Amino acid sequence: MNRDRFTNFINRLPLNLVIIALCAVWLLPTFGLLVTSFRPQQAVNETGWWTALSPTVPGGDEYQTFCASCHGADYAQLPAADLSDPDFIATFRRSVNLSRTFNQEYAGEIHIPEGQRPDAQQTTDILNHLRVASGLQPPPEQFTLDNYKDVLVGYSARGGTYDQVCAEEGPTGTRTCDFWTDATASNAVLRGMINSFIVAVPSTILPILFAGFAAYALSWMDFNGRRAMFAILVGLQIIPLQMVLVPIFRMYADLGLNGTFLGIWLFHTGFGLPYAIYLIRNFVGRLPGELFESAYLDGANHFTVFRRIVLPLALPAIAALAIFQFLWVWNDLLVALIFLGNNAPVLTYQLSQLVDSLGGGWHRMTAAAFIAIAVPLIVFFAFQRFFVRGLLAGSVKG
Repeated sequence: MNRDRFTNFINRLPLNLVIIALCAVWLLPTFGLLVTSFRPQQAVNETGWWTALSPTVPGGDEYQTFCASCHGADYAQLPAADLSDPDFIATFRRSVNLSRTFNQEYAGEIHIPEGQRPDAQQTTDILNHLRVASGLQPPPEQFTLDNYKDVLVGYSARGGTYDQVCAEEGPTGTRTCDFWTDATASNAVLRGMINSFIVAVPSTILPILFAGFAAYALSWMDFNGRRAMFAILVGLQIIPLQMVLVPIFRMYADLGLNGTFLGIWLFHTGFGLPYAIYLIRNFVGRLPGELFESAYLDGANHFTVFRRIVLPLALPAIAALAIFQFLWVWNDLLVALIFLGNNAPVLTYQLSQLVDSLGGGWHRMTAAAFIAIAVPLIVFFAFQRFFVRGLLAGSVKG
């Protein structure tokens, strides 16, 4: 028995290794983004995310290279220049004050000879390291919530954080420095999330509702042109939505629907219907005909059959469709940009404004990415059991 188990383990080992490798390829960058989203901007710009897992005082390598041989690893090897004394370190207010000591003589020798001196940046790093090591200032933060706060209030300036600017400059015309007031302003990401909900929920419910009725009719109601209509619906799935953006935009302009939620609801419903009908029709069409015959014999009409039989049995397919439709609408930028723009900016539009033309502010994008995926993850896990049933429906007969 043990030999069989060992043989099975060896046979499955290559497959398990491949699965582990694929998971690592997906999860490691995601974990890196998650860690980065909680790191300060300076730490993100200067060091990799993995350094946060084993934090060290910056400038330690420079100190070991240029200073440790004389001042010691404990910073106090020379009593006359005790680098562990915060009062002594406080005399060097800037790195240029420290660099001036390089030319001074101590015990008849130059402090640091030419050619062995650190450059300006290394001198700054050494001084910052000594300030932390001596206790003159606390070590730099490894983790912070500032990125998430900046994203939620829509703060996108290249320098500083929302809290720092509010502390230094105070309220301005577009910033009240009250978090909840700024977070619910029209240009804030939190407001964009609310607008995304307003767009995504009706744009998910409406095509599913109409597709359910259409799928039942195409599956169990006999009328002329049923097969041709279904074939046309299948063919409509290959039409790129970019082809109709301009005609529909012009039509909406004539009807006064541009910049309204109703217009974008109708657009997403129209383009979501072909696939929705195709998916639900294939599921409903495989239901046993005896169920419908029995219901008809008992006097049930089509609406009763649809409500009492089709909807409960088609719930897995409906849940799977709801996940696909919601994710598509939630992640959409093009349609929302054209038909809503900045009148009611959605989440994807707000996130696109966080990075400037020079790529500055990308550390906030890591926080914004996890804010954006929070809702889709909740939706997926909420409907996961129905989603799995929908994928497996029809795979087992009997």
